[in-house]
Amino acid sequence: MRQYPLDKIRNIGIAAHIDAGKTTTTERILFYTGKIHRMGEVDEGTAVMDWMIQEKERGITITSAATSCFWKEANINIIDTPGHVDFTVEVERSLRVLDGVVVIFCAVGGVQAQSETVWRQANKYRVPRIAFVNKMDRLGANFFSVVDKIRTRLGANAVPIQIPIGEESSFQGVVDLVEMQAYVYSEEGQEIPVALSELPTTIVEMANSQRVLMLEKIAEVDDEFLEKYLVDSFTTDDIKNAIRRATIAYKLVPVLCGSALKNKGIQQLLNAIVYYLPSPLDIPPVKGVNPLTGETEIRLASENEPFCALAFKIMADPHVGKLTFIRIYSGHLKKGDLVYNPGKNKRERVARILRMHANYRENIEEAFAGDIVAVVGVPSTTTGDTLCDENKPILLEAPHFPEPVISIAVEPKTKAEEEKLQSALQKMVIEDPSLRVHTDPETGQQIISGMGELHLEIVVDRLQREYGVQVRVGKPQVAYRETITQKVRQEGYYVRQTGGRGQYGHVVIDVEPLPRGSGIVFEDKITQGAIPKEFIPAVKAGIEEAAEYGVLAGFPVVDVKVTLVDGSYHEVDSSEIAFKLAASQAFRDALAKANPKILEPIMEVEIVVPSSYLGDVLNDIVARRGKLESTELSSGETVTIKAYIPLAEMFGYATALRSLTQGRGIYTMQPSHYSELPENIAKELVTSSKGVYPLFELSQNKRGG
Repeated sequence: MRQYPLDKIRNIGIAAHIDAGKTTTTERILFYTGKIHRMGEVDEGTAVMDWMIQEKERGITITSAATSCFWKEANINIIDTPGHVDFTVEVERSLRVLDGVVVIFCAVGGVQAQSETVWRQANKYRVPRIAFVNKMDRLGANFFSVVDKIRTRLGANAVPIQIPIGEESSFQGVVDLVEMQAYVYSEEGQEIPVALSELPTTIVEMANSQRVLMLEKIAEVDDEFLEKYLVDSFTTDDIKNAIRRATIAYKLVPVLCGSALKNKGIQQLLNAIVYYLPSPLDIPPVKGVNPLTGETEIRLASENEPFCALAFKIMADPHVGKLTFIRIYSGHLKKGDLVYNPGKNKRERVARILRMHANYRENIEEAFAGDIVAVVGVPSTTTGDTLCDENKPILLEAPHFPEPVISIAVEPKTKAEEEKLQSALQKMVIEDPSLRVHTDPETGQQIISGMGELHLEIVVDRLQREYGVQVRVGKPQVAYRETITQKVRQEGYYVRQTGGRGQYGHVVIDVEPLPRGSGIVFEDKITQGAIPKEFIPAVKAGIEEAAEYGVLAGFPVVDVKVTLVDGSYHEVDSSEIAFKLAASQAFRDALAKANPKILEPIMEVEIVVPSSYLGDVLNDIVARRGKLESTELSSGETVTIKAYIPLAEMFGYATALRSLTQGRGIYTMQPSHYSELPENIAKELVTSSKGVYPLFELSQNKRGG
């Protein structure tokens, strides 16, 4: 039996740039809702939501953690996501299944690099959001500057529904512009509501003017409220309902403020989550494809609909084995039910259903539409798979994950641990869709690829601590790519005659360059049956296989269009393998003639430094082949620098920046695009050892920054 109605459920995420205060805010939410009785601190390694030992050591969130709590009769399911770009896949897959998100901004830093990434991800999945400007008590805090940046840099219709009472060390509380109620806090963060008229005149005037602006902004995007606003006949509930409608329709982003560390503004944030973010009933029904008919179908958020859920996260638990986190969109699920995975055509029985609180588990008997739970007993299910009723199958769209940009080689210290390493890596790849593992065909080395140095460092650390595999690792290698710059026509033959039935395949292909990010595109333009249709898939497969290793240095080939224009066949000797080999050889020969080039990944880098060090940092960017995008003077006499720098030049940058700024500079980076590698560096790369990773031993207890 459902414990709470669907309209009282809020499935939300907490997302932001690194160090904006996501986990601290979540800890306060859990405390004020009575879920925990003592607030943990990120810096002390006691935060409930940062449960991994690597998170406690580094003071950062690495994996998204789920929990649930209650506020004003609403059940709030929360996913606390990482802020570091190396773990952006955790944000991606969480946003895919969430109904709303609280985006937290630092009152000093404002809209930072990962803030923009999170915002774009929320736009992609059309997730309604509210903004919380945190750290209002810090030196340099400026609420209205942050609101302005949300509007200009993110293109959002940000509307303050609160304003701060004081800033920096004088931050005392907030004024709720909807109810025209002020909340002043003691040093311990205890809330003391006061009448607005008791506040200083300057606050009253600002509150009145900001309220008028808020009402005008709401009236601009909500016709129902506009009618009442024009005749000055509206209530507080009318305002709340209008904000809710506009937020859910992506027309408005309510902005709140506070200081999570000082326990200020958290109760008002909880109210806003309940008032303004959607329930499962407020969002459009989930769409999917019927795998039997290929037609689009929908599932309503109701327990009376056929069961339908999306697996969005896999976690290896030492006590219960593989945990599969699912969002149930329709129907209900009982312990022991048989579920169907249409993507893998598998039937599996759910052995246990768990409600998660970070790494703590609570057994429950059943779950319903709108719930986010973990299940045990579906071993073949992976991230992005659909689970549904076999009699009413549906296939939901899976989240899309970015390609890795950096690689290292790993090998066990002893031959006896080789099988143990393989098993551990297989489990980690299932958990983390942004982690890739393959064996280098030339060196025989085991290569792991990920989103950044920190990502791979955590992977190696987990191999040693969780799985007990002592490994040697290679220095990080850049994920280069190869492409072409000219259009070429090329023939490919594969002819073998051995006395019996021979082999015959003949293709003519055009290869031409495509814009960056296009991948490999194949087009069939065969006419009049020059090549029988049954051999066309083999031609495509041969080209795709050949594209895995380029002709310059063996890197994958990208951004090339291949058009099959002609060929011939033999009625007896032609076969799929012959056409596959002919196409593969034609493609490689064409690459060599089409002026091939090596591409390198370029990172978007955001650096924050005191203005006195600006010159040294800019000179260093130029020395790293960087391209300066912009510099912006921030509050507190710091400068924010945006630049595009090749990933190959960014190894060890944290140490270099500390040295240049006496430890006062910070930076973040994220993949931006691929660009052509300069000729002189490309020649060195081609003549080098072609991907051999020199190995060294890694300290087991290495700590991150």
